[in-house]
Amino acid sequence: MKEVNEKEALLRLTALCARAEHCAWDMTEKMRRWGLDEEAQARVMAYLVAERYVDEERYCRLFVREKVTHNRWGRRKVEQALMAKRIDRQVYLPVLDSVDDADYLAALRPLLQSKRRTLRGLSDYEQNGRLVRFAMSRGFTMDIIRQCLDVDDDNGMEDGDDD
Repeated sequence: MKEVNEKEALLRLTALCARAEHCAWDMTEKMRRWGLDEEAQARVMAYLVAERYVDEERYCRLFVREKVTHNRWGRRKVEQALMAKRIDRQVYLPVLDSVDDADYLAALRPLLQSKRRTLRGLSDYEQNGRLVRFAMSRGFTMDIIRQCLDVDDDNGMEDGDDD
């Protein structure tokens, strides 16, 4: 890839940010790959932040909403992804705290129901163990998992009795 000068990088990044939300780390990584020196990167980032092309809090709100509702991720997985994006903890924690448990339950419940249908022939204990591991791999906390399994056990046991 050919090196990009500061003006060209600024044009590319403003166009990119105008189309979708991006965090500062994403923009910095792009500039680094383009071979832009650190001083130019700092000037470009200062402009992007000052003109609100890049806003970490806005990015977090959209990222969290998308990952919980569309990707059906739990709090832990979203938090890990935000840490990987190098978002400041003080920015993302209030955003994660603002997500209601009902949103996580709404995301997890259909996942567990779908997964339960694939786990035929196992005892309830084995099924619940696998469901817990599956939900934890999706980043859900144990209290949310327990709430879903309690509801599913109360309502969902009739599913297999139709034979």
